[in-house]
Amino acid sequence: MTELLHLACPRCHTVNRARREKLAAGLRGKCGKCGAPLFDGHPVALDAASFEPHAARSDIPLLVDFWAPWCGPCKVMAPQFEKAAGRLEPALRLAKVNTEEEQGLAARFGIQSIPTLLLLRDGQEIARRSGLMDAAGIEQWAAQSLR
Repeated sequence: MTELLHLACPRCHTVNRARREKLAAGLRGKCGKCGAPLFDGHPVALDAASFEPHAARSDIPLLVDFWAPWCGPCKVMAPQFEKAAGRLEPALRLAKVNTEEEQGLAARFGIQSIPTLLLLRDGQEIARRSGLMDAAGIEQWAAQSLR
């Protein structure tokens, strides 16, 4: 029997259904509404309106980087987070939230320092880590947190 996953589109944030075995085989699928690939190896920029489809309505965990444009460590970690996205998808969705623009989301999750990584499953926080990390560290931390 085929297991269908619900996945939010990184472009239009519409929730789509995709077969788990096709994703596992490396097929990325396309959004039924806008035609964008469901995974493109890049973090998704989220705001308050687009956060819920990815956090609570998708069947895969969401790894969020809370950052700000003025933050030096955030700038250093950005390419590392990008590299990790290419390696962790489609097992995880990686996303970025600009805390300057999305202060409500930062407050909702009690973000007190940046960069902060938050790992969510079914809309619930399962792990948190603050501070600068390289791509390998992000990947290792995510894998350990999902066990």
